[in-house]
Parts: sequence; C-alpha cells; structure tokens
Amino acid sequence: MDIAALSVVMANQQTKADASMMVLNRTKNVMEEQGAQLVQMLEASAPQAPHPNLGSQVDLSV
Repeated sequence: MDIAALSVVMANQQTKADASMMVLNRTKNVMEEQGAQLVQMLEASAPQAPHPNLGSQVDLSV
C-alpha cells in the first residue's frame, strides 16, 4: 500500500471515529435531559404528606 492510499484510509477512519463520538455525545446529552425530566415528573407527582411525621413510623405488635 502506498503512502497516499494509507493517508486516505487513516483520514476516513478518523472521520468515522469523530462521527461516532458525536453520536455518542448527543445520546449522552439526550439521556441526561430525559433523566432530569423524569426526576422532575416524579417530584411533581409525589404528594407531600400533610404532617412531617405522618407515614414515617410503623407500629408493629408481635
């Protein structure tokens, strides 16, 4: 293989690697956004207890 062909092959591989990293970074950003939205949705849907001690203790008799 001559130098010119090797250069082209290496440039193509670098381009593919760069494109893969861009897709991976975009996927990571989307997952972070969805996680933040999920946390926000869960916080909004969980009703707050009217009394701070309500539901924090369980009385058991054995």
